Amino acid sequence: MNVYLAMGAGALAAFLAAFLLGYVIIPWLHKLKFGQTILDIGPKWHKEKQGTPTMGGMLFIIGSLAAFAVVVITDKLLGKDLVAGDAADVKSVKIKLYAGILMAIAYAFVGFADDYIKVAKKRNLGLTIPQKSVLQILIMGVYLGTMYAAGATYVYLPFIGNVELGWVSLLIGLAAMYCTVNAVNFTDGVDGLCASVSGVFSLSIAIIAVLRRSFGVSLFAACLLGALCGYLIWNWNPAKVMMGDFGSMFLGGAVVALCYALDMPWLILLTGIVYVVEFLSDVIQIAYFKATHGKRIFKMAPIHHHFELCGWKEKKICCVFSGVGAAGGIIAVLLVAFGG
Repeated sequence: MNVYLAMGAGALAAFLAAFLLGYVIIPWLHKLKFGQTILDIGPKWHKEKQGTPTMGGMLFIIGSLAAFAVVVITDKLLGKDLVAGDAADVKSVKIKLYAGILMAIAYAFVGFADDYIKVAKKRNLGLTIPQKSVLQILIMGVYLGTMYAAGATYVYLPFIGNVELGWVSLLIGLAAMYCTVNAVNFTDGVDGLCASVSGVFSLSIAIIAVLRRSFGVSLFAACLLGALCGYLIWNWNPAKVMMGDFGSMFLGGAVVALCYALDMPWLILLTGIVYVVEFLSDVIQIAYFKATHGKRIFKMAPIHHHFELCGWKEKKICCVFSGVGAAGGIIAVLLVAFGG
C-alpha cells in the first residue's frame, strides 16, 4: 500500500473512531460517575469543571491503535509490509516500533489505575509519587532492555550519523523517558492543551518518519494525529470529557516510543518543546521556592497556569502553545531533511 494512502486512511479512520466513540463512552462515563475532582490549589475557575468525565483518553487510545492495526493488517493482506518498508534490518525496525507501542499501552494502564483510585476516593490524588515512579521505572526497564537486546544502543544525529552509546544509552534513556512521560502529564492542565500540542507533535514526527523512510512510524504517528483530532472535538473548551492520566500517560509513552523508533530521542527537545518547557517551569518553580523560602518566579506552575492567571483564555493557551510546538517541529524537520 502506498505510504501516503496508508497514512491518510489511518488518520481518517482514527479520527472517525475517536469522534464516534465519544457518543458512546462519554455517556457511559457519566453513568459510572467517573467525574474529575479538581484540586483546591488550582485556579479557582477550574472548580466549574468538577464532575466532568475523566478517562476520556480511551477515545484516542482505542482510535489510534484500532486504525493502526486495521491499516497494517490490510497492507499484509495485499501482500505488502509497510512497517518493514525498505529497511535492511526488518526485525530491529519492528521491535523498536511494536515494543514502543506496548510501552505506551503499559503506561496507559498505570494512568488508568491512578484515575480509578481518584474516582473511587472522590479526590484528585491517585497513586502516590513513589508508587507511580516504581511502576514507570519497571516499564522503562523492560522497554530499554528490549532495545538494548535488539542492538538499539545508538542515536542518529543530523550531519554526523549514528553515534554508538553502548550501555550509557540505558542511563540516558531512563532519565529522558521518566522526564518526558511526566512532562506530557503536566501538560494536561487546561481543556484541549495536551491533545492539541500532542497532535502537532504527531504531525511533525509523521513528516520526519517519511523523510527517514520509517513508514511504520509515520503510520502510527498519523493514526495518533487523527485520533487526537477526533478527541479534541469533545475536549475543546468547554470540555465534555478529560483524558485523565489514562490518556496523558499513554501519550507520554507514545512520544518516547515514536522518537526512539526513529533512533532520535533528541527529537523530544524540539518536537516536544512544549513538554520540556512545562516540565522545566515546574522544576524551576519548586527549586526557587525552596531556595528563597517561599518566593515564586511564576504565578503558578506548570507554566500554562501562569498564563491563565495572567488572564489568557484556555483556547488562547492551546493555540499559542501549539504554535510554539509547530515552530519546534519545523526546526526538527529541517534538521533531518538537510542533515541526512
